[in-house]
Amino acid sequence: MSGREVYAIHAACIRGVEAFPVTVEVSMAEGIPGITIVGMPDSTVLEARSRIRCALRSTSFEIPRKSITVNLSPSDIKKTGSSLDLPIAVAILALSKQIPREGLEGSLFFGEIALDGSVLATRGEVPYQILAREMGLDLVGGEMGEPVSLPNVNRYYVQSISAFRGGKDSWAALRVQPQFRQRTPAVSLDYADVVGQEIAKRGMVIAAAGEHGLMMIGTPGAGKSMLAQRLCGILPPIDDAELLEALSIHSVIGEPLEDLLCGRRPFRRPHHSLSAAGLLGGNRPVRPGEASLAHGGVLFLEEMGEWPSHVLQMLRQPIEEGVVRIIRADGSYLFPARFQLLAASNPCPCGYLGDPEVECRCTPAAVERYQAKLSGPLADRIDISISVMRPSAELIVQGSEGMSTAEMQAQVLEAREFRSARIRRAFHSFASDASTSAEASIRTLEFDEDGQSTLLAYSKRNLLTARGIVRLARVARTVADLSHSASVTSEHVLEAAMFQGRARA
Repeated sequence: MSGREVYAIHAACIRGVEAFPVTVEVSMAEGIPGITIVGMPDSTVLEARSRIRCALRSTSFEIPRKSITVNLSPSDIKKTGSSLDLPIAVAILALSKQIPREGLEGSLFFGEIALDGSVLATRGEVPYQILAREMGLDLVGGEMGEPVSLPNVNRYYVQSISAFRGGKDSWAALRVQPQFRQRTPAVSLDYADVVGQEIAKRGMVIAAAGEHGLMMIGTPGAGKSMLAQRLCGILPPIDDAELLEALSIHSVIGEPLEDLLCGRRPFRRPHHSLSAAGLLGGNRPVRPGEASLAHGGVLFLEEMGEWPSHVLQMLRQPIEEGVVRIIRADGSYLFPARFQLLAASNPCPCGYLGDPEVECRCTPAAVERYQAKLSGPLADRIDISISVMRPSAELIVQGSEGMSTAEMQAQVLEAREFRSARIRRAFHSFASDASTSAEASIRTLEFDEDGQSTLLAYSKRNLLTARGIVRLARVARTVADLSHSASVTSEHVLEAAMFQGRARA
């Protein structure tokens, strides 16, 4: 017999935007006093040895004068972060019989320990709660840094490791009440405040109803940013599944969660100088980027012509699949990234091409180069293009009554409900046709004879490619859904063509 004792408790680490279970096994034996941590710990986890020693001394616990081995299982996955401080300390104290073991086996522990023994909040509160709920365990950690507690999760917080002295009764009383959603706030930004942009608002409604990518082209001061900032307000209310995914992503990054908990969809507005890793995710450890932070909401790319082409090119896969895939030596990462794409640009480098009051200073060659960049990597992922003209001074002073956010959202909700019902009816007719060709795609959109003739004539006149035809057909189908029309008519095609901007092949 070696005389070696072993004790294990449940813990967790963050990998990407999810928490994965870790078993903390602690063994003590006679030998040179010290703490050895194995199981692929990173430098932050190894530093826990010094933090735990100081914390035990500060709270009048004894540091066992034995050889202590801490194993983090599974041993083939890298363990990162300071969330393992608390479970390691608790396992050592339980094995050395300085605290009661009651209630420890049915709990998942996480949290960083300060040198005075206090337990600190860590990033990733939401993924830890999701994991604890899936495993059927209580969750014990420091004071919550994020104001969310999921249903069916017993979340307890401890201020110091000294709270474990009195057994479960001393720390189980500090239970956090479930709080997943807060009251729904009043809309703070209203489209009624945007003067003289009714055509652009109609484009926003079509984009939101059909989940189309949208590009706004207009001079400085035309109202592109005002239109963009209000788009989240006309999207359908965020459902619980989307909200939970968005909360997990923002929790891992350390972003505030209050707006999400109030029902506001994410609105991300990255600068064009952002790197590919910042937009899509990456770095070490791997963290989600702006595309994932926009999950469930709007990703607004301002100054589209200033973005590097290779960065925009990398957005194609998230737009198509709704996820970001990152491959590293330690495995692959999958981040949710289903968002409404919104882009904006000036018409030329100086911004005033076509402005009735300010003369454009750009040469024809400069304008051509600039507009060629707008037809670059994401052009085939943008279904709607609208021109946003600067309203006149008279219109701004006098004001105008236009569509409000509430009215626009009502149209979007009705159109989406109509689309869902239409797809359910048509499912049996087209379910057996697995073709992804442009012809099959258009056939499922239910054009009437006049609508199909108008689509064909417009496509021939503007030399549209197969992708361009499908793009126009999809927008026309959304216009028909907004009209509650079972079939796509000529009028729907003509309105959709109005939002195609200059003809794109």
